[in-house]
Amino acid sequence: MGAKEAYEARPWLKFYLKEVPSDVPIPEKSVVEMFNESTEKWKDKTALVFYGRKMSYRELRDHTDRLATALVDLGVKKGDRVALLLLNSPQFIIAYFAVLKACATVTAISPVYVSPEIKHQILDSGAKYLICQDILFNHVDKADVKLDKVILTSITEYLPAMKKFLGSSVLRAVYQKMSAPSPELFKREGFYHMQELIAKYPPNPPVCQFDINEDLVTLPYTGGTTGLPKGAMITHRNLVSAQHLGSVYWGNITQPGKEVILAYLPFYHIYGQSVVMLGGISQGYTLVIFTTPDLDDILNAIESYKATLFYSVPSLYEALRDYARTDRVNWKRMKVLVSGADALLEDTAKGWEKRTGTKIHEGWGMTETSSVGILSPYGRPKVGSFGVPLPNTVAAIASPDKDEFLPVGETGELVIKGPQVMKGYWKKPEETENMFMKFNGERWLRTGDLARMDEEGYFFFYDRKRDMIKYKGLAVFAREVEEVLCSHPQVKEAGVIGVPDPEVGERVKAIVVLETEARGKLSEMDIIKYCEERLAHYKVPKIVEFRGEVPKTDVGKVSHRELRDEGV
Repeated sequence: MGAKEAYEARPWLKFYLKEVPSDVPIPEKSVVEMFNESTEKWKDKTALVFYGRKMSYRELRDHTDRLATALVDLGVKKGDRVALLLLNSPQFIIAYFAVLKACATVTAISPVYVSPEIKHQILDSGAKYLICQDILFNHVDKADVKLDKVILTSITEYLPAMKKFLGSSVLRAVYQKMSAPSPELFKREGFYHMQELIAKYPPNPPVCQFDINEDLVTLPYTGGTTGLPKGAMITHRNLVSAQHLGSVYWGNITQPGKEVILAYLPFYHIYGQSVVMLGGISQGYTLVIFTTPDLDDILNAIESYKATLFYSVPSLYEALRDYARTDRVNWKRMKVLVSGADALLEDTAKGWEKRTGTKIHEGWGMTETSSVGILSPYGRPKVGSFGVPLPNTVAAIASPDKDEFLPVGETGELVIKGPQVMKGYWKKPEETENMFMKFNGERWLRTGDLARMDEEGYFFFYDRKRDMIKYKGLAVFAREVEEVLCSHPQVKEAGVIGVPDPEVGERVKAIVVLETEARGKLSEMDIIKYCEERLAHYKVPKIVEFRGEVPKTDVGKVSHRELRDEGV
């Protein structure tokens, strides 16, 4: 059996739940049809909870349809891109589906972006319409981009009356003390209040005819780790596939219309958008939404709303593992706990299980795969592995430099094919071509992740290709060194990069954050000696720098790009 055939034999299938098939038919429908079906089937059920304010699926459908009708009247048409600059809130969900019901495409912008980043995404996507949180508009104004229409909304509009003032003041403190724009702004041509539009227009949106294989639902922008961010073209088929495969994979563990999910992962990001928001709405779940959550908010909500599914990121599991009040929650009542968006450190996974008695199911996905692709089999996660491919999906390990597959057990670049894989990059045919590997007429997405597959079909992450360090020609994986550093009982977090050196290529540098009680007591040499006992000599950091924090991306990953850009 050749290398390619070994992967396509899908050895992982034997670890699926017995009721889960290897392949399932993908529903031939659009995301709009999916939304309409859910909001009709579960119309009397609570769809959203926002700091105590409950919204049923019936009300969600009504507000969405009214805003969609308004968008069409304001000139939005099929093929247009509408930018959303919104915090996690009912408004994000209403606006998202309203744009789709106006036959257009969403491009969601990170709320933490500043003016140049906002300008790039608006100009690159060609968005002429913007739906924006009022306290975030200042950055748009400074970006100096031409927009046909701007719709503003306040975070307080869906808060319970007693929390409106508190919610507004908290958000302004978090978002750099921003304030709502002056009423004078609404005298500008083309500016509107979202709530006034919803109140004014009837719930009569057009019936859109979509080509589900070609028409775009969303244009999320990648993190820009190499060059400027690029828009990933995600179609209706991509997202319907992602929702369907994700729900099928859990078999009978989860029940449509009966689960409660915490929705604090940012909706603008593909993980929060695809897995939590779309996954929850399509299955009739109740979404408990947080705009600026803290650990107590999360723990209180789990108990108050009897949450059954928990999707999170490694950094939050790490924080909860060490948090004094985590034991207030009976984690064993949770049906599934999932970690995504970054590699879960072995120390975190083992520490979490020891603390709570529950296992974290690690998953893997990326913007280009509509956020889903690989997930730990239910009840059988392996520490260090991010799982096995979902139904209808094949993953493999290929040469990072050639269009050829590597034998099982070898480390190379993770490649993947399945119905959730994006159409390509927006207006970037060359980058699209470079992102795919062609083999015997098949198209495999090159993920940029270095990984291996074991004999059982489980995949193990090593590093991003761009984060691999070359010391005297030997490969050093930043994640491996970070794992060792974080296993030190007095190390809180760490980031590892390569520092150019003409003699050896790159020297390994560790940026280390110590636990509070260890600061001033642990030396750089103590860290180096700890690593010498656990790593081959060429992997041991030659430079150690102590800091108060390590830069992170907005989903909690160590930002190796920022560390490298510092030129240290």
